[in-house]
Amino acid sequence: MAHRFFDFSELTPAERIDLAMDLWDSLPEDSLEPPLTEAQRAELERRLEEYHRNPTAGSPWAEVRERIERRYRGDK
Repeated sequence: MAHRFFDFSELTPAERIDLAMDLWDSLPEDSLEPPLTEAQRAELERRLEEYHRNPTAGSPWAEVRERIERRYRGDK
């Protein structure tokens, strides 16, 4: 890992988020969508095909997000 010039642990969570947003905003427009690797493209195609075969098999985003948030909070 490269040597850090700044100790991020001294920043508050809000300051870290602001810094991350400032760094993101500093990227050129054409760099916001990096190219997919062939493995990533193949996986997306596989998932799309699976969805077309059985579109009701998945869960809506709201349900998935709720499950993740419950798990993060430690709820059952």
